[in-house]
Amino acid sequence: MKIRLAWRLVRVVVHLCEGLATCALVFPFASSPLRMRLTRGWSRRLLRLCRVEVEHRGGVPALEHALVVANHVSWLDIFVINALDPCRFVAKAEIRSWPVMGWLAAGAGTVFIARGNRRELRHVFKGLVEVLQKGERVALFPEGTTGLQGGVLPFHANLFEAAIDAGVPVQPYALAYVDAAGRHHPSIEYIGDTTFVDSLFRILQGPPVTARLACLAPLESSGAHRRELALAAQEAVGAAVRRPV
Repeated sequence: MKIRLAWRLVRVVVHLCEGLATCALVFPFASSPLRMRLTRGWSRRLLRLCRVEVEHRGGVPALEHALVVANHVSWLDIFVINALDPCRFVAKAEIRSWPVMGWLAAGAGTVFIARGNRRELRHVFKGLVEVLQKGERVALFPEGTTGLQGGVLPFHANLFEAAIDAGVPVQPYALAYVDAAGRHHPSIEYIGDTTFVDSLFRILQGPPVTARLACLAPLESSGAHRRELALAAQEAVGAAVRRPV
């Protein structure tokens, strides 16, 4: 068992190093479509190495140009979404300090936000609007932290204003991680004092995971208020994650 775990860990570490090299040597010179293709392929391989199978679970087609908002369960969330629909991500500043993953996220163009920093939030907001207006898809986790599976924390409304100003729809995504019996997977929870390393070891040691991603009906931002959009997205995602499998 220890040998098997060690082998899985070595393969993941090698893959992470490949990702770092790609971010440093290729991404600065790559076109946006190439970056998206590389991100999708790398994310899919990472998930396979972690024995995570991604499943598109109903819903509607993903929009090419939208502000994507999703419930936040695990550090895996970014890679599950990128394995199907690559996005530019907005994430909390703490992720930047994660071993390797923080460097990868930064190299892939993730925008980091420090909690409670209003000045930085205004700067990030302006950048989000510009990226959305260029036709890119941007994703964020409006709960602001990871939560337990089966429920959704309140969605913070501030960054929903970017969709309104850019004139793009908001598309909610619902994420769930299940075991072979369709129950919430016991190795996925990423709350409290759990570290990235703790979580990685639990996933590599635990049974295989199925990540279910549902793209939900988009919400029109034109004429809407950010709080209305946030509440509508929260209710849509909440209904989807509570839905029986």
